[in-house]
Amino acid sequence: MAPASDGTGGGPLSVAVIGGGPGGLYAAALLKRLDPDRDITVWERNAPDDTFGFGVVLSDETLGGIEHADPAVYAALQADFVRWDDIDIVHRGRRHTSGGHGFAALGRRRLLAVLHTRCQELGVRLHFGTEAPPAVELARTHDLVIAADGVHSLTREAQADGFGPRIEEHRCRYIWLSAPFAFDAFRFEIAETEHGIMQLHGYPYSDSESTVIVEMREEVWQAAGFEGLDEQSSVDRCAKIFAEALGGRPLRGNNSAWTTFRTVVNDRWSHGSTVLIGDAAHTAHFSIGSGTKLAMEDALALAATIQEQPTLPAALAAYEEERRPVVASTQRAALASLRWFEELERYVGQPPKQFAFNLLTRSRRVTHDNLRLRDERFTEAVERDFGCPPGTPPMFTPFRLGPLTLRNRVVVSPMDMYSATDGVPGDFHLVHLGARALGGPGLVMTEMVCVSPQGRITPACAGLWDDEQAAAWRRITDFVHTSAPGTAIGIQLGHSGRKGSTRVMWEGIDEPLPEGNWPLVAASPLPYRPDSQIPHELTEPELAAIREEFAAAARRSADSGFDLLELHCAHGYLLSGFLSPLTNHRTDSYGGDLAGRLRFPLEVLDAVRAQWPDDRPLTVRISATDWAPGGTTGDDAVAIARAFAEHGADAIDVSTGQVVSDERPAYGRSYQTPYADRIRNETGIPVISVGAISSWDDVNSLVLAGRTDLCALARPHLYDPHWTLHAAAEQDYTGPGVAWPAPYRAGSRRPQTGRTDGPKPRLTLN
Repeated sequence: MAPASDGTGGGPLSVAVIGGGPGGLYAAALLKRLDPDRDITVWERNAPDDTFGFGVVLSDETLGGIEHADPAVYAALQADFVRWDDIDIVHRGRRHTSGGHGFAALGRRRLLAVLHTRCQELGVRLHFGTEAPPAVELARTHDLVIAADGVHSLTREAQADGFGPRIEEHRCRYIWLSAPFAFDAFRFEIAETEHGIMQLHGYPYSDSESTVIVEMREEVWQAAGFEGLDEQSSVDRCAKIFAEALGGRPLRGNNSAWTTFRTVVNDRWSHGSTVLIGDAAHTAHFSIGSGTKLAMEDALALAATIQEQPTLPAALAAYEEERRPVVASTQRAALASLRWFEELERYVGQPPKQFAFNLLTRSRRVTHDNLRLRDERFTEAVERDFGCPPGTPPMFTPFRLGPLTLRNRVVVSPMDMYSATDGVPGDFHLVHLGARALGGPGLVMTEMVCVSPQGRITPACAGLWDDEQAAAWRRITDFVHTSAPGTAIGIQLGHSGRKGSTRVMWEGIDEPLPEGNWPLVAASPLPYRPDSQIPHELTEPELAAIREEFAAAARRSADSGFDLLELHCAHGYLLSGFLSPLTNHRTDSYGGDLAGRLRFPLEVLDAVRAQWPDDRPLTVRISATDWAPGGTTGDDAVAIARAFAEHGADAIDVSTGQVVSDERPAYGRSYQTPYADRIRNETGIPVISVGAISSWDDVNSLVLAGRTDLCALARPHLYDPHWTLHAAAEQDYTGPGVAWPAPYRAGSRRPQTGRTDGPKPRLTLN
């Protein structure tokens, strides 16, 4: 296919590049190399050897792309790369080393010099010390304008309506410095000072120099007096704080200034004939890699799509389609890493090896299984300290939940089945819950079981407001205890509140019933959706009646043989509706501040606790955020968890959202676990994590890092009722943390598959 023209069928592209950093230079060089007739000009406001960083880290994947696209650039860079494998973590005087990570770095000045030379060889015009004309002006005389003008992009801001930028400033200050020696590993060092926690990130970029980044929370930075220091005083102060890591050597700056990291996201990366690359389009925190890496990958993709697509508009659309998912994944990982360092104080008290493992897996890109492949000795040392018997994955270690010991860390999460008749669970529930109990988890949970007919979500919801329902549940718990010994079964009690009287999920989730509706009740008369029924605001006598309904259901739950009871205070149902300021607008003692909003859920918990046996645990599920402005905050979630624990909850099941219909969740792998992590590590309360935890590797990683105690999985157990048994088989685990039912033992080894390798050729002909 012919390379893209200007979209009008004309000749070779004329290209203006705003910004002479690595991304802009590399884009110019690639485009010129692919078509020497293109007219390409780069404007750089600084001098050729001006740069405000020191070293650049590039991955093997990026280097492979460079080697394929331009061997000359690759060869020039390859000669100067410093490579190493280890990560050192120094904390409270102890150094932990993990190997097998594979890094490559070089000086930023050297990278720029290589790209300058390559651009000049190819005939790209370079203007240094020159401000580029505005992009709108350049667009009048050029077919394509590439805005590579960095995190503070003037192009992006001038055309904000076109690009739709969203910028978030974070809570730490950091400064880029250089040390006059080469670290022998990527080094993380934690300093617990009288002012607060500070951290050093360091790595070599030549045989005699290293990049050093010093980072700390804003309030620590202010308390330490950095705000009033000039550059050299800041540099000297950092060298003194981290004197041991530096071996007493000095640090140096290069127009170095304390700054706050900004996460840049754009709704669109191109506007007309102007396209954003690198930090102008997106940023990723330095703790997971180099922004230069992303910028150069952008340049590779942009040059490739321009070469492949017939028109420039098609090329720009293809560029964004290719790069956006990759960048979004990187930004999710970067945000997880950034927030881990922002909340470092939460983790410094962990056992030393667990702290090191937690740091290494903070972004969720490095996992337990991945780290085992890189450094088995280190991973096994962490497992031993955690208490894993030899050959036992963390997920198969037991956990004591109040008075109940679970044999492993896997929970089948509550999942509404909408398959009951008049609230009575039938054969479907017996098979559904029985199959998952046979599948090996430590705990299997029922769906939300409603405490009254009015408290149902749909007409097909299960209940526990009469003896017929209790007898039906007893049939299920008896089966689990008899046929799946070692698996506990728990019941989740709840009331739909304003989210009731709707269709079953597969007929239209949250859609009101076309007929047969029942009146709804809630903390305040606010409908869940515009087309939802307006609920009645509960009076104090009505609250007392509902409180007794929960207590009666708790008594029946105990009589029905459940091992654990969970109170559902999440997802916008009745009790959750009292907790959130978005759904509780009451002006009486059950509304107002958080203490008022907690009052009724705590009264219900007290009533349930009074009826629930002391020798069985009780948990509470909460929505730790509403994913909506003005809703429940992280601080609120911690306070809510503490209040429930003080009233007898043995653990908090930490979910999020579903409280208001206009929520905007930040979906992604394990996206809800940071909320459980915070509650666990700030309060010491045991937690159950839930939300897009989909692999046994995720479970092992989260448990071993100390971010959760138990992991609840929903959809994986719908896909595979024997998920836990299969996780054991895939890890060659046969210990007491899981047991195959006797009739299933013949299937405990993975079935053989058909042969996929063909016969090797007998002769090779040249």
